[in-house]
Amino acid sequence: MASVDKAPETDIKIIRRKLNSFVGFANLPKQWHRKSVRRGFSLNFMVVGESGLGKTTLVNTLFNKEVLAKAAEPEEDENVENPSGEIPVRIETTKAEIEEDGVKLNLNIITTPGFGDSLNNSESWKPIVDEIDQRFDRYLEAESRVNRSQVPDERIHALLYFVEPTAHSLKSLDIELMKAVHQKVNLIPVIAKSDTLVDEEIQGFKERILADIEHQQISVFEPSVYDNDDEETVTNSKSLIAAYPFAVVGSLNEVTTPDGRSVRGRSYPWGTIEVDNGDHNDFVRLRQLLIRSNLEELKESTNEKLYENYRSTKLLNMGIEQDHTVFKEFDPMTKQEEERALHEAKLAKMEAEMKAVFQQKVSEKEKKLQRSEADLFARHKEMKEKLLKQIKLLEDKKAQLEKQKSLPQEPPVLSTPQKTRKGFLR
Repeated sequence: MASVDKAPETDIKIIRRKLNSFVGFANLPKQWHRKSVRRGFSLNFMVVGESGLGKTTLVNTLFNKEVLAKAAEPEEDENVENPSGEIPVRIETTKAEIEEDGVKLNLNIITTPGFGDSLNNSESWKPIVDEIDQRFDRYLEAESRVNRSQVPDERIHALLYFVEPTAHSLKSLDIELMKAVHQKVNLIPVIAKSDTLVDEEIQGFKERILADIEHQQISVFEPSVYDNDDEETVTNSKSLIAAYPFAVVGSLNEVTTPDGRSVRGRSYPWGTIEVDNGDHNDFVRLRQLLIRSNLEELKESTNEKLYENYRSTKLLNMGIEQDHTVFKEFDPMTKQEEERALHEAKLAKMEAEMKAVFQQKVSEKEKKLQRSEADLFARHKEMKEKLLKQIKLLEDKKAQLEKQKSLPQEPPVLSTPQKTRKGFLR
């Protein structure tokens, strides 16, 4: 058996290099974190609801601090019944700064004392809408100035609307207020003092509220779910949406549970309501939506959607139109299509102009030919008339000659020839 010589294998030298460092853009979130912590965060939210629904207590419970002072007892003069029954709605702003683990949060809490307390509440929502619009107007004016290095953001990022726990459905005042503000602010409805209802009543009340909101086409804020979110974030967002509207209980009091734990809550003869227990109420979910997980989304929604819609409508009413082509992103394919369309339009324009010139020249030539044809007809007519005259003259002459021929002719007279003498003259 013949042996087969194998070709010598080529030695390939592989160089393995280890990267000692990376490019660096992975540190961008850290840079943003340092910048954000240095500048601090802010949140502007409005609390709206009738008196006695525990708005102040809930806000203080949210931040575990007394950021809102409880309303003072009315004086004797104020207790006198107003003959007209009208109690004006006031707009009050409370500023507070809280800190947690070195992170500062500047709070602007807008309250509306007097809302829903009058005998006639048909227009009690107007001061609230006017306040939201005025804050939008101030921000629009500030960003329209020449020097806008510091534009204070007083826009309302969220509106907590407290629904009375009637266990029936939304009242007409609730619907009017929600319809007036749902396109101007992130609306978050909450059921106040849910510990006055049992679980079955709360569930039925939530269903009726959601049915009213859907029927009235009212938009409420819902956390967005993105494709690149992790599974935990997606689950939390869906659980928050499923819990709408939040049935909450607020309390800063420390109570002791039967098993010896010290918690924030309320004690009743039949048991203890724990504020921070998700099985007892939705306070933890509301805090997560408003502060823990969606605070920046609330501000982003206010800036990019609600404020932009208000700004566009405001400028259009002032007669200012937006040229969207100015801010259009550059796309090579789009640019090529636009250039091709412009070139085709230019060619079509040139073709139309050439057709117009051609039609004009043809028209002028036709008019010239028509004039030449008219001249030829005139000359032909003139020559024809001359020929007819000549023919008539010739016919007249012919008739005269024929007439002369028909007359008798006389014999010709012969002349005597003269004789000539020959020779020379002498």
